[in-house]
Amino acid sequence: MDPYPLPPAPARLVHERGVPAFGMYRGTVEQLSWQALKAPLAKQLTRQLHHKRWQYAAIGHADFFIGVAVVDTGWCGSAFAYLFDRRRRELVASFSSNGLPLVSTRIENRSFGDATFRQGKNCIAFRRADGRLELTVNTPALRLAAHIALPAPHSVMAAIAPANWLAHATHKSSALPISGFADCGGRQLALADAIASLDASNGLLARDTAWRWASAHDHRIGFNLQQGYMGDAENAVWLDGVPHRVGPARFDFDAAQPLAPWQISTDDGAVALTFTPEGARQHDQDLLIAASRYLQPIGCFSGRIIHPHTGVAHPVSQLLGITEDHHSRW
Repeated sequence: MDPYPLPPAPARLVHERGVPAFGMYRGTVEQLSWQALKAPLAKQLTRQLHHKRWQYAAIGHADFFIGVAVVDTGWCGSAFAYLFDRRRRELVASFSSNGLPLVSTRIENRSFGDATFRQGKNCIAFRRADGRLELTVNTPALRLAAHIALPAPHSVMAAIAPANWLAHATHKSSALPISGFADCGGRQLALADAIASLDASNGLLARDTAWRWASAHDHRIGFNLQQGYMGDAENAVWLDGVPHRVGPARFDFDAAQPLAPWQISTDDGAVALTFTPEGARQHDQDLLIAASRYLQPIGCFSGRIIHPHTGVAHPVSQLLGITEDHHSRW
């Protein structure tokens, strides 16, 4: 059996004829440019306002969970960083801010590349160098300096798919080694025993975009599941570091009680999981011309994942990760 069932990633997002290279792949599309994509004139004229990019890192540890992101929505930039204390079951540090793209926010059109948000003394930055991604957070609530190992090409899931406006591309990593320290309220936390995972996304999305998402990884098993604007195009499981495609995902939970258990499964039977939240980061904002409703519970998954090709069942027990229920008007 082919150890790498997904085809290798193409060299670019768009073929020479202006047709997107739709599909799920292993590896990275290094240069993320939509310039050659053919589209109606009206969409060509407004393309910049629909160009959405973000870089996200999740850092999971037995005692804490850290989420960090830099986002460029085309007309606005934003960033967030938070630390969830798993022993206290509460968010002990949280930073979130908005700013102008090209002024406060810069994101490289490259998978797992540079991304920076600066506003006054606050700074969140990803910088790619020498086989690693250097992550820096400098905010009053949280300070962090970390080195995240870049993933091996065969372990990266890349998806290019039709989206709710034109097209979208995303790269997801499996579990990655990390080193460094975080400082929260004078408490220094070593990251050497933590696990990192990365999400680099770049696409041309509709003003109203919504999704539900689940992601969790350790060095043995992991998954990325989404229900929303990309359909099932990025649904994958990692077994021994190798990504495999799975079917459409279902998220069954009570929106009025999001900290109650969630049931997450795929229509092909490959995934059947119960997610038990320990707490959540929630952020709702209305900027008149834009709005966001964001809920990201942190907790553990248990259940099983069936290998899509061999049929072998792999148990999942207390796997740390997140779910997300998100709607943006951006």
